[in-house]
Amino acid sequence: MTISVVVADDQELVRSGFALIVRSQPDMRVVAETGDGPETIEAARRLSPDVVLLDIRMPGMDGIETARLVCEQTTAKVVMLTSFHQDDYVYDALQAGASGFLLKDVRADDLLHAVRVAAEGDALLAPAVTRRLIDDIVRTRTRPAPPPADLGRLTGRELETLTLLGHGLSNPEIAAHLHVSEHTVKTHVSAVLSKLGLRDRVQAVIAAYETGLIQPGGAGFR
Repeated sequence: MTISVVVADDQELVRSGFALIVRSQPDMRVVAETGDGPETIEAARRLSPDVVLLDIRMPGMDGIETARLVCEQTTAKVVMLTSFHQDDYVYDALQAGASGFLLKDVRADDLLHAVRVAAEGDALLAPAVTRRLIDDIVRTRTRPAPPPADLGRLTGRELETLTLLGHGLSNPEIAAHLHVSEHTVKTHVSAVLSKLGLRDRVQAVIAAYETGLIQPGGAGFR
């Protein structure tokens, strides 16, 4: 399967660089390069890409609003491109429906891995930077959270799975901890997402924090 990608960044040099990396892969193709939010949304609607690589800072309509509209109006998976000084925007981007985010100085191999992971319907939660950003952002937010998910709908094993997801563990790590197969973990993850009405693993992490299952700023998983 060939993965179709829209690369969206207002800086032409950055945009061209990411597009060049994607084009270097035989299983990927860049279907559009865009420089602002409306152009990105139009391209996503018209071309139905598998993945949109989207700068979190865009002129006019910002990346967060662009991500929300792309996720609402298309089936594309959105991966945000950000940098450390933009931490405050990450949580909003995840709530907008983004499947994860990368730092702009990401290595080429990691960028390509992210595109493949997103295209498969998964989310980017493994890197330690992701866990730290989510923890810090949730801890410092002051506005009311949305109604919490109904954790009572989950079985004991599904609740364990959600907790481990919230700590950023990958499927193999969860399988090792629970002493089950990766296939079984995928079944548990799917059940958690379905029962709680969550889009992907990123939203599962947010739910784990917002329901108090994981305490922001607390000790990491052991």
